[in-house]
Amino acid sequence: MTKEILAHPWFGTWVAALIAVPLSLLAHRIGGMVLRRITRPAPTIHTMVVNCNAAARFVLPLLALNVVWQGAPDDLRFIGNVRHVTGLLLIASTTWLAVKAISGFADGVLAQNPSDVSDNLQARRVLTQTRVLARTAATVVLVAGGAMMLMTFPGARQVGASLLASAGVIGIVAGLAAKPVFSNLIAGLQIALAQPIRIDDVLVVEGEWGRVEEITGTFVVIKIWDERRLILPLTYFIEKPFQNWTRHSSQLLGAVFIYADYGMPLAPLREEVERIVKAAPEWDGRFFNLRVTDATERTMQVRVLCTAATSALAFDLRCSVREGLIDFMQREYPQFLPKMRIESDGAQEREQPRPMAGPQQASA
Repeated sequence: MTKEILAHPWFGTWVAALIAVPLSLLAHRIGGMVLRRITRPAPTIHTMVVNCNAAARFVLPLLALNVVWQGAPDDLRFIGNVRHVTGLLLIASTTWLAVKAISGFADGVLAQNPSDVSDNLQARRVLTQTRVLARTAATVVLVAGGAMMLMTFPGARQVGASLLASAGVIGIVAGLAAKPVFSNLIAGLQIALAQPIRIDDVLVVEGEWGRVEEITGTFVVIKIWDERRLILPLTYFIEKPFQNWTRHSSQLLGAVFIYADYGMPLAPLREEVERIVKAAPEWDGRFFNLRVTDATERTMQVRVLCTAATSALAFDLRCSVREGLIDFMQREYPQFLPKMRIESDGAQEREQPRPMAGPQQASA
């Protein structure tokens, strides 16, 4: 029995494989410990190394087996099939390793730039670029890995050669079919680099106010103020206009409009605005004022400007100022609230001439 095993054509290859796999696992363990220790001062690289640990545990043994199979005799039975299967597994595991490396690097960058702070403009810029570019790179790696796996099958190359004659028609059809995909891919790169929008930006899109909740490889999710979600393709933000309230800063200038009768004195209104704004916790201390900005035949339009650190605080501050001014006028100057006047001139009516009497009335 022993002689038969020793004489088997696969014996030497089996022995080499049994030696290569444990050695590769040992190299993975030692190399992983060394890399984690070396990269500890660099958090981004360290996160990438840790994230690649599971994938590398498959890549190294498969790489060792592939070397063993390539060194085996070509006339060995089933060696071609074994090499093919091992090559496919190696390509798949290497693709997985590359995707994990990209994901780990992105996680390391995001960990160094937390976006849960008050002044997070730079962090949101990095967050948007990192996520979009990481997803784009991962997509390219997956497509390349799948293409490489298909190219290992001779039949796939033969099919490609047979379709070469009709490549013009197929190219046109494929181009039309893939246009949305490539458009979104290019739009994603433009958004990542130029950054017209970022994660957590406040936008007004399609008449809706909301925040950018997620940017994927094909669409953007806007979380509207009432908890609804507005889904828009990436190309929308390249081709159509929209409002970005936090493009350079989250600080906003809010406006409150009040209509009052012409008899309303402005000095008490200014004092009340100053009291309300300075007492409001939403005010950031930068600016406020009161001006009469319009006058109609019935009322005057009073505008109050006040600043806040974010759009949400600006909205609350505007509501507080509006409610405070209305309450002040109702309490102190109710006679100057907007009203509709209908006046009749009785004296003029009495002075109007009465019609002359007719012949019958005169005879009577």
